[in-house]
Amino acid sequence: MKKFKSKVCPTCGCSLVRLGIKDTSATKSTYKDESYSFCCSGCAKIFDKNPSKYIEEIKNVIVCPVCLAEKNIAHTTGVKYKNTVIPFCRCPHCISTFEEKPEYYLDRLMGKIEYEGLFNNLCC
Repeated sequence: MKKFKSKVCPTCGCSLVRLGIKDTSATKSTYKDESYSFCCSGCAKIFDKNPSKYIEEIKNVIVCPVCLAEKNIAHTTGVKYKNTVIPFCRCPHCISTFEEKPEYYLDRLMGKIEYEGLFNNLCC
């Protein structure tokens, strides 16, 4: 079963895809041999003061493949696609839009498709 996971800033919980922050240009920090990506250097500095707190806070956060909204997994609707269940925000429009071009939305979610982002790479 394939996992579809989008990067979320551990400090503020924002989707890096939604903000248009590419993995190659994201600020990074390492904690316990794992690399984390951030929306800005300010969030990385905050994270570095108490990494375990922020990792715990985002452990159940997912990103809707269509609207790119960040949601707690408990507040989502799962839709089966191929051999996996993909969590969506509860909006029926997102699900019907996904069904029109599922591979496009999954590739965008994973950062494989160029996406300018909501703020065109401007962040705190």
